[in-house]
Amino acid sequence: MNKKFKKKLIRFMVPILFIIIVIAGLIIAKPPLSYITNELSKRMVRNTFLVLSLIIPIIAGMGINFGIPLGAMAGQIGIIFAQDWGFTGLTGLIIAAIIGTPIAILLGQFSGRVLNRARGREMITSMMLAFFILGWYMLFLLNLCGTIIPLKNKSMILSQGYGIKNSITLASAQGLDNILKFRVNIPINAKHQILFDIPVVTIIIIALLCVFIMWFRNTKLGHDMKAVGQNQYVSQNAGMDADKIRIASIVMSTVLACYGQIIYLQNIGTLATYAGQDQAALYAAAAILVGGASVSKASIPNVILGTALFHLMFIVLPQAGRVLAGDAIIGEYFRTFLSYAVVTMALIMHAYERKKEEDDLRHQMREQRHKKEKEIKEM
Repeated sequence: MNKKFKKKLIRFMVPILFIIIVIAGLIIAKPPLSYITNELSKRMVRNTFLVLSLIIPIIAGMGINFGIPLGAMAGQIGIIFAQDWGFTGLTGLIIAAIIGTPIAILLGQFSGRVLNRARGREMITSMMLAFFILGWYMLFLLNLCGTIIPLKNKSMILSQGYGIKNSITLASAQGLDNILKFRVNIPINAKHQILFDIPVVTIIIIALLCVFIMWFRNTKLGHDMKAVGQNQYVSQNAGMDADKIRIASIVMSTVLACYGQIIYLQNIGTLATYAGQDQAALYAAAAILVGGASVSKASIPNVILGTALFHLMFIVLPQAGRVLAGDAIIGEYFRTFLSYAVVTMALIMHAYERKKEEDDLRHQMREQRHKKEKEIKEM
């Protein structure tokens, strides 16, 4: 029982640590309840879809897909062209998704093929791949847009006459959130109230993705991905095409990341053209790990809990830093440090667990060999 409890404690060490940090921050900062609930609801709606896009590659044994910025870039290209063509609101977002989907599929195919050549090092390879594609993305937007590719909307173009500006105000801002939205305001006492907006359509889309993931796990491809994730060599011998299954998981993740970035950007209302995708992978990975997931096992509850805890930390720590040190930047530094620390800790634990499994397997094989040798001698 003690051993079981210790194992559970180690597995949920990260979410427990974050719960303690958030509670401590709330005690120190004492922020208004209405501010916390309002900010948390916005961040949950904004980020959950993007974090959910990480689940499928984890099922397939690919670890955390740090290559989701490829999908984010595809979504951003879609948004830029949809705005240039004059589409606004929900129509603009749909056009952006239509443009972004084939780009995300192509990038996912490329990424999956590269990762198949880097077995065992998929996470670091996908991270490097995101930096590689970022160079091409910048070349495309800075040099080709406005020269080879004509643009109508001059407000998006740099003063030199070509290239996309660093920051663009989106014509499709809140195009999804505002379709059906209502505000919840529940008074607790004279000082505190629960206040948040419910963008119904956006929440329905996130819920549909959750249903899709649950359904997908029980499909043939879902079972094949799980088998490949557990042991790709055994599944290959059983007649499965492990390489194709792994590529399919990355393609699905990249396409979902494309849609997730579009949802994220329409909620914010502005596009940081060359930096908007930078933190997509890090923050999504940190959020899912904070929820108790690992690089080999993840679920929808991990995503919901992790996104809530991670962004509660985003809301609370700057205010706690202001109270403790008179400067909110202290909280920002601590927040950034924790983001990277959580991902680093997860990768170290994954490497340790993998080494332990290999050592245990080696030990079992050695024992079996000794046992057979002993049986042969006795005969």
